[in-house]
Amino acid sequence: MKTLLAVLAACLLLPGCDTRRAPGIEGDPDRGKVALAQYGCRSCHVIPGVTGSDTMVGRPLDGLAQRKFIAGSLPNNQANLVRWIRNPQAIDPESAMPAMGVSEQDALDISAYLLTLE
Repeated sequence: MKTLLAVLAACLLLPGCDTRRAPGIEGDPDRGKVALAQYGCRSCHVIPGVTGSDTMVGRPLDGLAQRKFIAGSLPNNQANLVRWIRNPQAIDPESAMPAMGVSEQDALDISAYLLTLE
């Protein structure tokens, strides 16, 4: 038991050793957190753990992992979240959320981070 605790404690200190990732979720939540800042997502959304202005243009993203739907109608799963992040107008042509040119890998990483937000 002491060995297991030591391994877990060491894991928490290593970069890339993320215990928050839910089973079946692809991508790196730590890189996703950085990508959220790089793409300026805090310009419109309040996102726990990501620094930026406190704006209320878009919906706050806290608790995203517990939501049943994305964009009001899409079942909340990683594939749909990636689709939404990459091209919101393809899902809802009247959405105010712009397509930001997010790459597939960045969208996977961003969705991995957002799906840790309970």
